[in-house]
Order: sequence, then structure tokens, then C-alpha cells
Amino acid sequence: MSDIRKLIGEALAEIVSDARSGGPRISVGLMAAGSELGAEELARGARLAQENSARIGVVMIGPRIPGFEDLAWIETPDCEEDVAKAMEEALSDGRIAGAVALHYPFPLGVTTIGRVLTPGRGRPMILASSTGTSAAGRVEAMVRNALYGIAAAKAIGLDNPSVGILNVDGAQLAYKTLNSLKEKGYPISFGASIRKDGGAVLRGNDILAGAVDICVTDTLTGNVLMKMFSSFTTGGSYESLGWGYGPSAGEGWNRVISIISRASGAPVIAGALEYTARAAAGNLPEKVAAELAAARKAGLDAVLEGLARKASSADQVTAPPAEPTDEEIHGVDVLSIEDGVKVLWKEGIYAESSMGCTGPVIKVPGKHLGRAEDILRAGGYI
Repeated sequence: MSDIRKLIGEALAEIVSDARSGGPRISVGLMAAGSELGAEELARGARLAQENSARIGVVMIGPRIPGFEDLAWIETPDCEEDVAKAMEEALSDGRIAGAVALHYPFPLGVTTIGRVLTPGRGRPMILASSTGTSAAGRVEAMVRNALYGIAAAKAIGLDNPSVGILNVDGAQLAYKTLNSLKEKGYPISFGASIRKDGGAVLRGNDILAGAVDICVTDTLTGNVLMKMFSSFTTGGSYESLGWGYGPSAGEGWNRVISIISRASGAPVIAGALEYTARAAAGNLPEKVAAELAAARKAGLDAVLEGLARKASSADQVTAPPAEPTDEEIHGVDVLSIEDGVKVLWKEGIYAESSMGCTGPVIKVPGKHLGRAEDILRAGGYI
């Protein structure tokens, strides 16, 4: 009988704790090494996140930082590989529900959904996407970015987010594609430009004003916007605003791993931890699967096949079989990076465009690195 009373008491205590904090505590891992601002900045961000929300329990992963004994730790040697391995193990065994990392080798098909504070009216806005690549084709990637952005918004409690598409190459076709899904029953709500002529295709003043809940763009542009919105008040060396580059999303991807940069300051680190906790609590992978299922009912697969045929007719280059890309080639201009990828494809080298710590990169398998550099150098890309 005493055991039963004990169990009831523990359950009641948990209920009371949840009520006081707004829900159960969510454990989120944070890589504790690699910041350009020093490891202490990461720890300060962790403390700030826990001060801001009693629901967040931060688990630092990496070499222990003196003076921050109040934080929970998974201690590792001061080696990026050891930190990454410990983070993976903690995710796999359920010690943490999500993680915030300074870098992560996402496979093709997985991207991250950033969130910024827009300066014009102080509104939050989701940027879809900010790192990784949701699809090899530009317009298909933007369509998928929209679906994953909606999933992220719903995971953090925005049930009917407004969507706009930034006026970059492919924006009009991406809009037409998404609108065709809407006409066939997919429940997407387009926002409107603040310009007099309105419309869901956005210009620069629209994103400054935060005209929509979700701004859809290609990843490279999204990454640049993330950096600008995060550090425009500091001159660029310290990211002080927003929620970071956001949690990962992709078809069949079941982990919530968010990205911050090496220049992210404590306020952004805290924001990223909070965003990650909410995305994990809201079951982001499940939300992604639900959005894809709803879009498929409206003909998503046929639409994407049509986009692939158009891309193929414009350029007959197709990607070689996918391989792990563990090396990065730097120095390619952002406007030429997709062409550089296709040049490598023509030579039978699998490659992907991505955004590295210092700018756009082309990722290739290590065994092809030297040859890929020679090809790009000969073509004037590097």
C-alpha cells in the first residue's frame, strides 16, 4: 500500500510541476564546443534558455566548462568527433529530445527551418530554409521548403500560418505549383505583400516587415538572410537576434537537430534551444509526414514529376548515384554554385550545394575531392 501511495505522490508531484511550468520538461542537448565567441558563450546561452523557460532542460555535450557546474553535462574530450558521437548517442537513447549543433552533415533531402525577428514591426518570421538541401532541383526544393516550413510552424503552435515566396529565381513557378496543390485541396494559406498590388511573391520590404509567418526561399538565400537578420545590429560578428537556423526537416527524417552558427551569441543560442524544445514537443517529424501526406492527396508526386521533366528538358544533366559527401569545396560564387554542381555531375562525380560556416560550398565524396577541384578550377568556378 505504501508503494502505491508513493507512486500516486510522485505522479501528483509531476502534474503539479507540469502545471507550474506549462508542461513537461523537455531535454535539449547543446554542443559545448566550436563557437568563435568561446565555449562560455554557449554555456551562457544554455543558462539563459533555462531562465526564460522552466520547461527547458539543457544538457551540455562536450568538455566541461569551469564555472557552469549548475548545468547538466555529458562530458567528452575536446574533439568535434567525440562531441558529435555523444550527441548522436544521446538522441538515440532518448536522453535528449532534440539537439542544437554548430554544424551537422545532413543528407540530401534534409533542410533546416530558421526563425528570425523582423526589424520593421518586430514580428517573428520562419525562413524556409536556412541550411541543408531539401531536393536537388531548385523549384522542387522550394516547394518542399514550404511544406516543411508549415510543419515547423504547426509544431510550435501556429495552426494556420501564412506563406509567401521570396522573389528569387523560381519563385513564380514555386507559387504556381503550391497554388495548384491548394486548388486540389491542400490547405495552404498564402499571405500577401505589404505593397499595394499584394500577392504572395515577396520583395525585400515584405520580409523586413514580416508580412507573412513563413518566407519560402532557396537554401543559399535563406542562409544569407539568417545571418543578416541575426546580426544586423552588431556589424555581423555577433548574432544577437532570433532563434537560429532552426530544426531539421525532411521526408523520412525522424530527428530534431537545430543549427546555430559559430558567431551565434547567447540570446540566439537560448532562442535556438527554446525553438528546438517546442519543435520536439510538437513532434516535428510527425508534422512533416502529415504535411507530405496532405500534399500527396492533392497530387504532389505528379507535380514534382512535372517539375523534374521541365528541369531535365532545360538541362539534360542528371545526378550520379548519391554518395556520402564528406568534403567541402569553398570559393564558388553563390550565383554559380548550382552550375558548378552540374559540371561535376557531367563528369560522374556526385556533388551537392550547401552552405558552410564561411559561405556556399560544394560537397563531394572525399575520394573525388582532388579531381573535383581540378574540374571546377578548369571551369573558372574556383
